[in-house]
Amino acid sequence: QVQLVESGGGFVQPGGSLRLSCAASGAIFTFTAMGWYRQAPGKQRELVADILYGGTTNYADSVKGRFTISRDNAKTTVYLQMNALRPDDTAVYFCRVRHVVAGRGDYWGQGTQVTVSP
Repeated sequence: QVQLVESGGGFVQPGGSLRLSCAASGAIFTFTAMGWYRQAPGKQRELVADILYGGTTNYADSVKGRFTISRDNAKTTVYLQMNALRPDDTAVYFCRVRHVVAGRGDYWGQGTQVTVSP
């Protein structure tokens, strides 16, 4: 069993920055993909960014150039550096950690609220 705990969310003004962290504990599998998703009121949950086994990263078009995903060497913590935040970035952000082989592990955090407003 793997547990994910997000931190770093909060309230920030437009143009500000936040850094989200997701710490994984428990039985961490060897081959992982880690990522961040978000869900805003009235919208579907969407991929924000992920980092795959081997280091390939993917970003939603809306956050390219503003957000950066990274992970520690042990692959137990994933980060999301968010710069130039906009009101439409307001959402609950969820951490996801999964095995690269489908069916072998897929875990989600409880979510952390990010609110961007004057």
